[in-house]
Amino acid sequence: VQLQASGGGLVQPGGSLRLSCAGSGNIFSDNTMGWYRQAPGKQRELVAIISSGGTRNYADSVKGRFTISRDGAKNSVLLQMNSLQFEDTATYYCYVLTRGASYWGQGTLVTVSS
Repeated sequence: VQLQASGGGLVQPGGSLRLSCAGSGNIFSDNTMGWYRQAPGKQRELVAIISSGGTRNYADSVKGRFTISRDGAKNSVLLQMNSLQFEDTATYYCYVLTRGASYWGQGTLVTVSS
């Protein structure tokens, strides 16, 4: 399984970015995809995940600002991030859980700075 993430960058507070992740390989139709992030000096934390059935879960810190969506046929997942804050600065990692096995993408850096 391979996950290719893209879309990170530098944005001002209040701005928006969209992250995308395309999965390939042996990803079964019953899976959960999503995003985690890790800020410098902190542990990796869940941002948002979405199951193949469309159930979404968000970290409290991003609710109302971030939206996760997916294209199941293509095993791809998008994260629309609005109203970005300084605290959102982190490396964002794409994630897939399929038949009990988890896989991670290479990470894409999001920097919120004025």
